[in-house]
Amino acid sequence: MQNAEWILTKNAIMEKMKWLLQECGDAQTDLYKTNHNVFPSEIFNTSPKISKGENYLGLPWLMLDHPRHFEKENCFTIRTFFWWGNTFSITLHLSGKYKKMYEEKIISKFEMLQQKNFYLCISEDEWSHHFEKTNYTSLNELNSETFKGNLKERNFIKLAIKIDLSQWEILRIHSINFNKMILEILA
Repeated sequence: MQNAEWILTKNAIMEKMKWLLQECGDAQTDLYKTNHNVFPSEIFNTSPKISKGENYLGLPWLMLDHPRHFEKENCFTIRTFFWWGNTFSITLHLSGKYKKMYEEKIISKFEMLQQKNFYLCISEDEWSHHFEKTNYTSLNELNSETFKGNLKERNFIKLAIKIDLSQWEILRIHSINFNKMILEILA
C-alpha cells in the first residue's frame, strides 16, 4: 500500500488493453462493412461497446461486444474478453431466435470448429467466461453427436477460442480470423 507504482503499472496495462480492444472493434467494423448482409441488420444498430470491471473471479477484465444485440430472450454478440492474469477469449454468443436461426449451421460445421480448436460452453450460466472444465470443453474432446446434444439442450450457444496473453500483439489478427470463420459458418 506504500508503493503506488504497481497500481500505475496496472492502470497503464488496462489502458493499453482498452486501446487494443478498440483496434479489434475498428477492424471488425471494416470487415462487416463488406459482409453486412450475412447477419440480421439489428445486430449492427448499436456501435461497439467496451466494458470493464475489477472483479471477475477476483481479477480485472475488459470486454468488447461487436457486433451486438441484446434483448430479453435474444442475444447475438461476438465478445472479445481480456481477463487479467489468465487469457484473452473471443466468443460467439447466441440465444433465443438467433440460436434457432443458426443452430443447424453450427452443427453442420462441427469438424471445422474442432480443427480450429474451438471450445463449447457446457455450463448453465451463459454469462461465465472462464475456461474451467465446468464452463467450457474443447471440441477436440467431443464427438459430433455429443456436440449436437449439448447445443440442443441449452437455450444458448457459446463457441469460443482462447488466446494466450503473450499473444497480445496479434490479438487483432485473431479477432479478424475469428470473425471471418463465424461469417463462413453462419453464412
